Amino acid sequence: MVKSVPLYDSFGRSLNNLRILVTQQCNFRCPYCHREGMLPSPVEMTPQELEMIVRLSTEFGVTDVKLTGGEPLMREDLEEIVRRIHSIPNIRDISMTTNASSLVSRAASLGRAGLQRVNVNLLSLDPSVYRRYTGGDLEDTKRGIEAAISADLNPIKVNMLILKGVNSQEIPAMMEYCGILGAILQILELEQVNITDEYYQKYHFDLSGIEKMLERKARTIQVRERMQNRKVYHLPNVQVEVVHPMENTSFCAKCTRLRLTTDGKLKPCLMRNDNLVDILTPLRRGATKEELRELFTRAVVSRAPFFQTRQGP
Repeated sequence: MVKSVPLYDSFGRSLNNLRILVTQQCNFRCPYCHREGMLPSPVEMTPQELEMIVRLSTEFGVTDVKLTGGEPLMREDLEEIVRRIHSIPNIRDISMTTNASSLVSRAASLGRAGLQRVNVNLLSLDPSVYRRYTGGDLEDTKRGIEAAISADLNPIKVNMLILKGVNSQEIPAMMEYCGILGAILQILELEQVNITDEYYQKYHFDLSGIEKMLERKARTIQVRERMQNRKVYHLPNVQVEVVHPMENTSFCAKCTRLRLTTDGKLKPCLMRNDNLVDILTPLRRGATKEELRELFTRAVVSRAPFFQTRQGP
């Protein structure tokens, strides 16, 4: 096992999480998708290249990997990607964010490859609303969730993005649905990333009222310090997390993430594309291990809270 030497940015934040955008392709057409703040590119890294970069990242403290996109299941070689990452000794958690529409046939194979858990985006339990805003079939996604449960990809987290006038009234029903499944419900507030101001103003829904309701019903309330002090409400029959937008000082002050784009750029911040560090091009040109380490170090050191107080985070 390669010894890990934690790398900190100039704000004292360590690096623990690597979010890998494995593809920009998606079989849905959700207009609110922030695509991890990524610029369009047709380039995708090979499983071997992804493994090399993840191995490098573990030298600097990365232990958790999240596969995202796009829709990761659009990659036919996703099992190989997972298997290669799982083979890296210092990696302790591999998860994936997905719409689960094609998970039925692959949940078991992904689990065998080393995938540990999934986050499933589920906007609505109303088939017509679901199709109108995603272009997908609700039953496909629900079957995908059931397949993930059968494959022991736990804990299952259901991501419910709240859109004003669209699905806010469905929160109680979604809580009941997740409670029956034994899934964790994550209620998300709309991010103002890769969407227009007009779209944000039309659909943004303040979650403060929902949180007050959850506080009244919760038996206990947990604070996840490693996840930007996110609150987790333990209700009698379901566990609910509330995910506020990243555009705040608390989120930025505790961020431990680095993103790797589909075209091999290290992305220090969701909100910025002016400080990307290209690691794929040097890798493909035969850069030495030390040269790649220097690129990785540059990306981490350049991390800075996008939203911060005058005194810093």
